[in-house]
Amino acid sequence: MQLQNSRFFGCLKMYISRTLESFVASSRFPVLMLSGARQVGKTTFLRHLSEPDRTYVTLDDPLVQSLAKEDPALFMQRYPPPVLIDEIQYAPELLPHIKIAVDRDRSPGQFWLTGSQQFHLMKGVSESLAGRVGIVQLFGLSRRERIGSNSPPFLPVSDTIHNRLQTGDTLGLKELYRLIWRGDFPAIALDDQMDWNLFYSSYLQTYLQRDIRDLARVGDELSFLRFLRAAAARTAQMLNFSDLARDADVAPNTAKTWLSILQASGIIYLLEPYYTNLTKRLVRSPKLYFLDTGLCAYLTEWSSPETLEAGAMSGPILESWIVSELLKSYRHNGHMPPFYYYRDRDGKEIDLLILRDGTIYPLEIKKTASPNKNHVQHFRVLKKLNLPIGPGGVICLTEQLLPLTETAMSIPVSAL
Repeated sequence: MQLQNSRFFGCLKMYISRTLESFVASSRFPVLMLSGARQVGKTTFLRHLSEPDRTYVTLDDPLVQSLAKEDPALFMQRYPPPVLIDEIQYAPELLPHIKIAVDRDRSPGQFWLTGSQQFHLMKGVSESLAGRVGIVQLFGLSRRERIGSNSPPFLPVSDTIHNRLQTGDTLGLKELYRLIWRGDFPAIALDDQMDWNLFYSSYLQTYLQRDIRDLARVGDELSFLRFLRAAAARTAQMLNFSDLARDADVAPNTAKTWLSILQASGIIYLLEPYYTNLTKRLVRSPKLYFLDTGLCAYLTEWSSPETLEAGAMSGPILESWIVSELLKSYRHNGHMPPFYYYRDRDGKEIDLLILRDGTIYPLEIKKTASPNKNHVQHFRVLKKLNLPIGPGGVICLTEQLLPLTETAMSIPVSAL
């Protein structure tokens, strides 16, 4: 584990090596765009990787932002590449000038950009820098990053699981829910003395006042906060816009717009169902997951890891944490997560399908220490998809990797 002083949310912290480092360092694109939610460590990450001669400039500075917007050509002269431009969404006027610069010189790594708002930003980047930019996403700290054991993308293959268990620490029930409740933003994850309530209340205030006003110009912040709480209460559930809108007391179209904003700003992840033209009986609504379980616990008012573990959201928030960890294993290795879930109109459901190289790897997620073959009984319905079915299993609180059937096993949560 590589450590150095770094700044998170105004506090001195220790830098933890991120899995994404090797992918970013080997990028051959002239422009690299790093997106992600606020406070996941984008700036700290890129500043750590920056060569000594790479200039850092933040558009959070009102004077710098004004220059970038009003005279982007002069900005480019004042801050020539290699340069790291933080919060690029505040000055999209720079993008055409960056395009001109990289068209003159296609050397790798000239411009590193960060952005917290994908909603408008990605449209501008894709239009202005098509073919010139590599876009990667950073999440909060993964468990593997915390224990200093970065790993390749997760697959429920016996050798891979064995290796993860050998290189990871054990993870008991109390420690697991402490991790889930605490959350994975570096500022809170790396500082046990950081006040949990103060951190998340401050985070929400910053998010509401900056991102939400910029993205949607929400007039009633209390209504949006009520919507956030209603969405958090539905983590790990199939999305029903009408029910969500009713509980949040907003119009269905408003709920759809606001949910898109949550997705674009890295707060939630929508897991799409797997379906083909041959399987029209499958349900096509996505499942909603909060990416940071600490924020989810705060919004749903669980005051401690113990109350969370014993409460009604214990199972859904565990599933959310596991899906988030699996997402990080792919995104932090520079891969798009090939994730789906399965549910047909007969009620047969599989929590997660990983589709890798044409093979489906099925996974169930259960809060149990005693999994059995009944937990994987629906795996057999996958035969009708006419695709190769790889090994699968149940990610749960078991302490051992044990077979449940010929093709499915119990997978300790400590393998994540």
